[in-house]
Amino acid sequence: MNMMETLGAVIFGLALLHTFSAKFFEVLAHRHVRHAGLFHLLGEVEVVFGFWAFVLIVVMALVSGGDAAVAYAESRQYTEPLFVFVVMVVAASRPVLEIVGRVLKVLARFTPVPDALAMVWFGLAVVPLLGSLITEPAAMTLAALMLAPRIFRQGMPEWLKYAALGVLFVNVSVGGTLTSYAAPPVLMVASVWQWDSAFMLATFGWKAAVAVLFNASVITLLLRKHIPAQNAADSTQVQTVPLVVSLIHLAFLAGVVLFAHHPVFFLGLFLFFMGYTQAYERHQSPLILKEGLLVGFFLAGLVVLGGMQQWWLQPIVSSLQPHTLFFAALGLTAITDNAALTYLGSLIAGLSEQAKYLLVAGAVAGGGLTVIANAPNPAGVALLKRGFNDESIGAVGLLLGALPPTLVAALMFLL
Repeated sequence: MNMMETLGAVIFGLALLHTFSAKFFEVLAHRHVRHAGLFHLLGEVEVVFGFWAFVLIVVMALVSGGDAAVAYAESRQYTEPLFVFVVMVVAASRPVLEIVGRVLKVLARFTPVPDALAMVWFGLAVVPLLGSLITEPAAMTLAALMLAPRIFRQGMPEWLKYAALGVLFVNVSVGGTLTSYAAPPVLMVASVWQWDSAFMLATFGWKAAVAVLFNASVITLLLRKHIPAQNAADSTQVQTVPLVVSLIHLAFLAGVVLFAHHPVFFLGLFLFFMGYTQAYERHQSPLILKEGLLVGFFLAGLVVLGGMQQWWLQPIVSSLQPHTLFFAALGLTAITDNAALTYLGSLIAGLSEQAKYLLVAGAVAGGGLTVIANAPNPAGVALLKRGFNDESIGAVGLLLGALPPTLVAALMFLL
């Protein structure tokens, strides 16, 4: 262990403390109006890891020299942050949301409950499972935009918002395990351990689906008295987007997902997409570029900071017995991105098949405990925080809301 590794761990710890203090800074912004801008900046969860990554690079330049700092920053892999940014913006475009909403509204008519309640259940159950096809970041974006006007709004009890947020985050984390490419923690190990989509469906997928459906049904039952039969989200009249425009947007989304590992291609497609939305602006709503960029910045910061943590994470992972490894992964996921955790596991030679399964199961089951636990979570925070008090999501509230659905997912994976 050298000095830079120690400093990297210290800075990572400070970033974690800052993450858990974000709501405190938002409260300060309301109390001290003169410095509200600075406190709002420090209270943006999406800014935290990018800010501390910048601090890490500056410290590295002072300790090891400017060339070493530049070389380290350029050695990191930024494909996932770029992909999450692009897929968020495309998936949240009005034509995509409208066609998904149309399909779900048709399905809602065949359920024995009011349409508004059925739409809430679809947003918490069906869309997270769709994440196995369209990727978890896209599922999080679609679900958050569907649920924001129905659950995450004024008038809804705060504890219920946190309970619903916990279910959403956990369900998205485990709902992407029906295929081998949709969930970042699975993606990190799939090729190394030769896990294909058939393996994922048979080993993880059916258990994840049971957990998702159970979690969504319980929280929808708790929410039912607070959701009016006819919600503003269902009654708003807007000009319908032509079907062909929605299909073209879905084609862009499919192309981005298909080339998820090739930033040259998906960024090129994104530039074509931007041009298309300008050409047919009358069928568009403003793209969520700011939210997408903030989430990308968050994840890029996590990549930079996470690269310095291997020296202490890997020995912990490699020294544990399989079932102990499951609970360790569940806990460690709360303080480090679950994809980083499984990636470190993929570097360890000689892991048994049971250990591999339990490492990934623990990582995805714990993906809803904190904002940083799973790559799509910052996207959900960016889109839903306005519905909470002080327009900020507290770390403790999220942890308490996510604990029950996390236990359900953990029990299913331990079967």
